[in-house]
Amino acid sequence: MDGQIWFLTRSLQLSSFQAYKLRVTHLYQLKQHNILVSVGQDEPGINPLVKVWNLDKKDSGSPLCTRIFPAIPGNKPTEVSCLSVHENLNFMAIGFTDGSVVLTKGDITRDRHSKTLSLNEGNCPITGLAFRQAGKVTHLFVATLEKVQCYTLSVKEYPCIELDTHGCALRCSALTDPSQDSQFIVAGDDCVYLYQPDERGPCFAFDGHKLLTHWHRGYLLLLTHNNKSPSKSDYGSRQTSPSEKHILTIYDLDNKFIAYSAAFDDVIDVLAEWGSFYVLTRDRTLYMLQEKDTQTKLEMLFKKNLFVMAINLAKSQHLDNDGLSEIFRQYGDHLYVKGDHDGAIQQYIRTIGKLEPSYVIRKFLDAQRIHNLTAYLQALHRQSLANADHTTLLLNCYTKLKDSSKLEEFIKSNESEVHFDVEIAIKVLRQAGYHSHAVFLAERHMHHEWYLKIQLEDLKNYQEALRYIGRLPFDQAESNMKRYGKILMHHVPESSTILLKRLCTDYHPNKDSTDRDSLDRPANPEEFIPVFANNPRELRAFLEHMIEVDPFSPEGVYDTLLELRLQDWAHEQDPGVKHAALSLLRSDNTVFDKALVLCQMHNFKEGVLYLYEKGKLYQQIMHYHMQNEEYGKVVEACKRYGDSEVCLWEQALGYFARKEENCKAYISEVLQHIDENNLMPPLLVVQTLAHNSTASLSVIKDYLINKLERETQQIEEDERKIRQYREETAHLRTEIQELKTAKIFQKTKCSMCNSPLELPSVHFLCGHSFHQHCLESFAESEAECPTCTPENRKVMDMLRAQDQKRDLHDHFHRQLKCSNDGFSVIADYFGRGVFNKLTLITDPPGGKSGAGNLEAEFNRDLLINTKRNV
Repeated sequence: MDGQIWFLTRSLQLSSFQAYKLRVTHLYQLKQHNILVSVGQDEPGINPLVKVWNLDKKDSGSPLCTRIFPAIPGNKPTEVSCLSVHENLNFMAIGFTDGSVVLTKGDITRDRHSKTLSLNEGNCPITGLAFRQAGKVTHLFVATLEKVQCYTLSVKEYPCIELDTHGCALRCSALTDPSQDSQFIVAGDDCVYLYQPDERGPCFAFDGHKLLTHWHRGYLLLLTHNNKSPSKSDYGSRQTSPSEKHILTIYDLDNKFIAYSAAFDDVIDVLAEWGSFYVLTRDRTLYMLQEKDTQTKLEMLFKKNLFVMAINLAKSQHLDNDGLSEIFRQYGDHLYVKGDHDGAIQQYIRTIGKLEPSYVIRKFLDAQRIHNLTAYLQALHRQSLANADHTTLLLNCYTKLKDSSKLEEFIKSNESEVHFDVEIAIKVLRQAGYHSHAVFLAERHMHHEWYLKIQLEDLKNYQEALRYIGRLPFDQAESNMKRYGKILMHHVPESSTILLKRLCTDYHPNKDSTDRDSLDRPANPEEFIPVFANNPRELRAFLEHMIEVDPFSPEGVYDTLLELRLQDWAHEQDPGVKHAALSLLRSDNTVFDKALVLCQMHNFKEGVLYLYEKGKLYQQIMHYHMQNEEYGKVVEACKRYGDSEVCLWEQALGYFARKEENCKAYISEVLQHIDENNLMPPLLVVQTLAHNSTASLSVIKDYLINKLERETQQIEEDERKIRQYREETAHLRTEIQELKTAKIFQKTKCSMCNSPLELPSVHFLCGHSFHQHCLESFAESEAECPTCTPENRKVMDMLRAQDQKRDLHDHFHRQLKCSNDGFSVIADYFGRGVFNKLTLITDPPGGKSGAGNLEAEFNRDLLINTKRNV
């Protein structure tokens, strides 16, 4: 009443300044600016003044007053009933008791930048004003005792909408915060109404005569008393008895519970600041109501088992997921204890991702509530948080409940909605006997191994399994045929053989699509041979197909086919089969050793002999005939292969010699060939035939006579040559002796041009003479006689060749081993001088010459020509 404005700090320190001379009637503190707007009187009477204070600036120790103007709605003085200022400082509304509303538009802190106009004309006092900003649209709510209106200030002419036909008392209106869509609150005696700019919103039935309404941080504060409300004409009456009790109630409209309720003695006002409510009573007592923290609120609700309310509170306070999960768990535990298993499982489902699933699973396993457990496991899978054990348990639940529809729905969900381990599901379904479901899953999710295992081992559907393999890519089809080929070949041999032929030639999956890429490489048919272990007919067809399509098939294909044909020949002795087996051997695609063993095992004579001949095993051919006592074949083999291996005749003679049968004809034929080609010494022949008791002297008579005759002829020929060589040696010795004495050259003609010799001339010891110019023109070397040079070179080449062969020991031993006449080989090497020690022989002291150095001198003088110039 003294015109002062008081300030109360957070530390409850008071300060004041003189704002008016008489009294202050209204104050409005802006939230976003340190601006205070006040209404008061400096003079007696009805003369309200509006003052705008900048609390950040000082004027003589007091806040700076930036603007003063009278609050008069026209020419008639009227008392101010309420005041509201927009946070952007561009609007200020003043309500009067005569129903007028004065709107100041522009900068409210300055006179020059604002204008004032009247919005409302009526007789009912204004009881509440509030600005609402939504984007660029500004509204002004106006409440009277009889109605509620809304002006749109962002549109010219400020159109007005009447929202309701009943109003409220003074200080019984407020504006919610943006979290509640900035709705206008009007508190009547029976209900509290909320308004949008264009319509009335929800209402709440709160009984009691309302004295004061506030909104702060999601809470609605109502101050009421139980006496009947005064008449509307006494809208501002505050006359109360000293003992009157006011009831202060704080509501949480979002969560729909009363946060606080208490009785106070004669409350003057309730202020909301610094996160708390301050209640000022007429006895000058200030009460502070401090909000409890969220956890304390939740604990209080838990004690009262108000879990739904606790959940709503936690959400409104933006509690994290961990906190919410704990509330859901406690709520679920509460419902579980009460026996509401359906409700409990719903709460436990909301804990998925935070609460360990085993906590819930154990509860419902103990309670045998399988359908509840199923619901929880389904939710666990939908959130992709299930492991293999959860999938196993869920499928077991389905099978125990025999709920085929749920089971099919679970496994036939879209691939994008699959939230379980498919392989585990297949295993469980297979164990439970749901083979068709397991096969569906395996096929849909391309678990080829499981699909085939179930089809073959459980369903025995071999044809379908084979069809499935034929649709797989090459690598997978190949590996599965290697794994399951034997069982498929046993039950569906024809179809299996067809598929294997495709795999090993030109395989393409059996699909409807026309996109078929060419195959880089077919399968190796040799690897599939074990598949046909008990199906020789199909194996034969398969192998014949392979060599027909690909003549360069692996050797194992030819070897196996050869074995099959030899088996057939052994049982049937069919010439056609024999011809087919020989054609395989002649194809040169079989492995020699394997083919030989097979032919020997099946006593396939033609094949054995062919392979012996192919491998140049001529002795084996003859031994084969010997074992079978085929005498004619033995002789024939010697004739055919004796040129390659001469020892065959010697072996044949020894073979016939050991026979006690009369083999004179064959022995004679062998001896004839041995004699003609001088293959054995006669003594060895006689010793060999001495073992045969049936062989008489007449068998070898002709052989020995022929041999002696040839030996006699050879001796005569050797004696003739000895005489010839002795004569030549004597002649050469004579020439050597002549060369050692003075040589008289009596040649009169040139040996080159056959013209008479003229000086200068050149004479050689060999007896040839040449003009010097002829020798220089035609001779390659002046140190050698051109006429004798070719013959001398031949001799020198022979000597060099002998020298090179002197150390060829391996060659000597090889010749000695292979020759039938080793003595002649040794004699030949003696003649070459291989066994001679090279010694340089010089003339003895004193010029004496003897027989020891005669041959050495002969060789030296024969090969070295000296040149003499005459």
